[in-house]
Amino acid sequence: MQVAPAELGGSLLSADIRLVIGTRPEAIKLAPVARALAARDVRPSLILTGQHADLDPVDHGLGAYPATRLYCPGTQDPHSHVQSVAAAVLTQLRRPPDLLVVQGDTSSALGGALAGFTAAVPVAHVEAGLRSHDSAMPWPEEEYRTAIDAHSDLLFAPTALAAANLREEGVAGAIFVTGNTGIDAVLKTRAELPPPSLCDRALPRLLVTCHRRENWGERLASVALALRQLAQEGTSSVEVVLHPNPHVSGTIERLLGGCFAITLVPPCSQRRLVAMMRDCDLMLSDSGGVQEEASALGVPLLVLREKTERPEAIWSGNMRLVGTDTAQILAEVRDLLGDPVALAAMANPSLPYGDGRAGYRIAALIEHWLSGRFAADSPRQHPSAEEIRSS
Repeated sequence: MQVAPAELGGSLLSADIRLVIGTRPEAIKLAPVARALAARDVRPSLILTGQHADLDPVDHGLGAYPATRLYCPGTQDPHSHVQSVAAAVLTQLRRPPDLLVVQGDTSSALGGALAGFTAAVPVAHVEAGLRSHDSAMPWPEEEYRTAIDAHSDLLFAPTALAAANLREEGVAGAIFVTGNTGIDAVLKTRAELPPPSLCDRALPRLLVTCHRRENWGERLASVALALRQLAQEGTSSVEVVLHPNPHVSGTIERLLGGCFAITLVPPCSQRRLVAMMRDCDLMLSDSGGVQEEASALGVPLLVLREKTERPEAIWSGNMRLVGTDTAQILAEVRDLLGDPVALAAMANPSLPYGDGRAGYRIAALIEHWLSGRFAADSPRQHPSAEEIRSS
């Protein structure tokens, strides 16, 4: 269903809208929604679960919004964290808000959504409908986002494929294609960066992030071995951005610390990471957010996963799936570094995940929904997931 935001009347001035935020990516992707709601005369409030204990709303442009901190730090057992967050958020819903907004597929998002479902509070899911169709990849995120989507009232799908996935599952909520708010955020950040340095680099620069739970253990060791071999060949420099999770960063430091031509970068802000992405020649990552950002920035990306719930950037030519096998990673990197034409083709910026206006659309749709003027969404207007995949 398409709604022209200019046609949406009414005001959200008296609405009580609460955004559940547990991690830095959630803060990054909900900040555009908060700004767009504020532009429509409402200042949403924040429920900070504490999953990332050092998360500061000010760092993400959210310092002006009222916030409640719940002190539920992340745990090694994500299911346990879901229950802790659900119980804590439920205590905040004794005075029910008009809408509870969750983002993505974290344990904070599922915990917040479960609290909303339990308290009969309407729930909106930002970034709904992503599917790898494999419960183990990524785990537990595939399970979590499916559970959130099943009972949410509003489902803001970033792409047509994500919306088609939801319709094939027969979810009851209202489905809308809005684009991904992560693109709003990365385009805003890029516009605020100083110009890149014009100094020549002796070697191509590879930028790496790797943190997903399903890659812990042997897969992470396999990636590290590929990076060591690439560095030893002397054909590129390698920068590895460490993840805030001490288990992941500690493993990377043990495997790659002290290696010649490999620089380990401490966990950094989104602004610094976007600057590093913009200035690198090739990126390797297992991050979902990086898959969205790389295509918008025109950064060739090799995805260190076997499957992805974001295939649109493969179709646009900006990224390839390479997995975590050492030999496969080496072959793909060597192939691209040895073929400037192919590398340049992957570096053409594209926007398969949205045009940077997702927050605006979501705020407009929330206003329209709260004013009770949604028309019935007709599945006949939308292609199936299979039709989109084969197009």
